[in-house]
Amino acid sequence: MTKQKQAAVPHTVRLRSSLFTKATKLAGFRSDYALAKAMGINRSTISRVVSGEIQPGPAFIAGALIAFAPMQFEDLFEVAPATTTSSSPTPETPTREAM
Repeated sequence: MTKQKQAAVPHTVRLRSSLFTKATKLAGFRSDYALAKAMGINRSTISRVVSGEIQPGPAFIAGALIAFAPMQFEDLFEVAPATTTSSSPTPETPTREAM
């Protein structure tokens, strides 16, 4: 029997922006500053992730799950095939070596 090599399919974590925005309002966060403080990250990171400029990294994901408890990962994020637009990772996206 021969083993077939399967091409690696890179995936990424994406924010469900509309649900994140709704959760922010329902949780009573009135500003990005208040949300950032609760998540333990910079408020610019929130706007960059929500706008899709960068993908959520581990600190963003963990902070969101803490700030919006008891919401679960699947409520706020989705795992989807990665689309590469540049060859360099963003600051919020860890490289495979960093994992």
